[in-house]
Amino acid sequence: MQRRDFAYIGDVNAPLYNAQILRLAATIPYQERLASPMATVEKRSPVCGSRVTVDVDVDADGRVSALGLLVRACALGQASASLMAAAAIGKDADELAAARDALTGWLAGECAEVPAWAGLDLFAPALSHSARHASIRLAFEAVAEAAATARAKRIAAA
Repeated sequence: MQRRDFAYIGDVNAPLYNAQILRLAATIPYQERLASPMATVEKRSPVCGSRVTVDVDVDADGRVSALGLLVRACALGQASASLMAAAAIGKDADELAAARDALTGWLAGECAEVPAWAGLDLFAPALSHSARHASIRLAFEAVAEAAATARAKRIAAA
């Protein structure tokens, strides 16, 4: 087993599905799909079948101005979608891609720092459960791609 040194990873002995994860999973914001989104992206985990669909609109500056979600995922995927949605409004595609990449790197053990996105430290108990990583990444992958697509559409229409 490879040893990882982390600056902060929370309580690694905490249960994978704890009260905070379950609370977030039950309170996902923006659970209503947008009627006419500028972009829609669905991501699916081949490991567990979890799916997250993200609709976005972006403003003239390319920042997410509206968000809609359809989340069919395990509690970890739902909690991740909840954290993503709580802070995605106002972010641009580059910021969302950076958050996605930081989360991916942290889960893979490529960086010791917990990503700056609020709440992601709750997933520290999942670091050693690589089969759960795809579900945790889904919402961040979908919103980053959707924001980039919407920004490209806005630029093309200008």
